[in-house]
Amino acid sequence: MSDVETAPIGARESRWLAAHGLPAGRIVRARRLAGGYRNDNTLLVTDTGERYVLRRHRHDDRAEVEAALTRRVAGLVPVAEVVAVGRPGTAGEGLLLSRFVPGTLVRDLLPELPADEAAALGVAVGRALAGAGAVRFAGPGFFTGPDLAVARPDGMGDLPGFVDECLRSPGPAAVLTPAERQDLRRLASRSAPLLAGGPAAGADRLVHGDYNPKNLLAERRDSGWTVTAVLDWEFAFSGSPLTDVGNLLRFDREFPAGFVDGFLDGFDVAGGALPARWRQISRALDLFALADLLTRPVDHPYFGRAVTAVRHRIGCVGYPDQPDVTRRASRGGWPAARPGTGCGPPAPA
Repeated sequence: MSDVETAPIGARESRWLAAHGLPAGRIVRARRLAGGYRNDNTLLVTDTGERYVLRRHRHDDRAEVEAALTRRVAGLVPVAEVVAVGRPGTAGEGLLLSRFVPGTLVRDLLPELPADEAAALGVAVGRALAGAGAVRFAGPGFFTGPDLAVARPDGMGDLPGFVDECLRSPGPAAVLTPAERQDLRRLASRSAPLLAGGPAAGADRLVHGDYNPKNLLAERRDSGWTVTAVLDWEFAFSGSPLTDVGNLLRFDREFPAGFVDGFLDGFDVAGGALPARWRQISRALDLFALADLLTRPVDHPYFGRAVTAVRHRIGCVGYPDQPDVTRRASRGGWPAARPGTGCGPPAPA
């Protein structure tokens, strides 16, 4: 992460930090870190050179859940050590204080890497995700509190119903044509059988929910590339790890050669399951996230990218059912583009 601007610490936050061993007199630098879209992350440097990250939950307060998940996966997934969690007063936003982890966002590393280095980094990214999938819960659903109890709401897993609900938001009506919205509904209906009765049905593994290069820190060491931290667990839930696979591969044609195959190798070797038709299933699961992004304001940083991805997919409406014919086909990877469908790489958003 890179620091982008000075971030003043409020009085209530200062008192809260002091109660956890960081009085204002010890903090010699506070800089907001780039990369947070929903929450603020601030780098704190002390007079002795120690570095921490203060995370402010600006929307729904998931700080305690995020802290509990981070502690739960420690040792299985590279994460930042949690120092303290809470809120400064009854009306304050949730705060999460962690130790700073060195590294560079994978998002920033990838554009500069040759194929062999991208593949090695992909292996590290795949291994880290497999570690998360080793954590199990009582069933599928969303975490209700810091005890990580899981509740499954009515309609969870209903892809056509969820997509239809999201399309009723103002954004899709303003940007997508009626024909595009209907094609997206049709794609959801065609994809739904992939999630019923297969490997994704009833899955109870830890899902990060936003596993992609903007939430991964990595660095190159003597032994090769390693992921130093998986960040931002606010969207985590219990379900199928193929959800995270679909998230990471959403814009896979933007990645340098070698990265995707390395990711799949690392995930597979470290124990991640890639069942039959995994690629089609992961794309179907990722459609939940894409549809949800369409409910964001049209000026949201990821609304435009979601629209681009949706238009790409509805141009390939038969895509989930096509046979696998590329080099990645040995693992059920990307099918070849069907002539006349406009299934080329998405245009930049």
